[in-house]
Amino acid sequence: MGKSRALNRSSKLKIYKSLISPVLNYGCEAWTLINRNELCLRIYERKILRKIFGPVQNEDGSWRIKMNYELNKLTEKADIVRFIKSIRIAWLGHVM
Repeated sequence: MGKSRALNRSSKLKIYKSLISPVLNYGCEAWTLINRNELCLRIYERKILRKIFGPVQNEDGSWRIKMNYELNKLTEKADIVRFIKSIRIAWLGHVM
């Protein structure tokens, strides 16, 4: 999905938000997140977003991957761990 030129960037983001993210977050209300799990989830999310947004060309003509702050700016600081924690808090409110 990431390198395909058949889909534009907005379509790839819609696919990520509607198909990949829900599968990844399935059952997250009952998860016990430790720091290692949070790190793995963030790494996975950034890896997918880097494939969607592609590389950046420097002034000297060389190519590099986007840095974390650039991805945060492009995705309006969407963080998968923060989303999971908000879902868990909502579930707690439902249970109480």
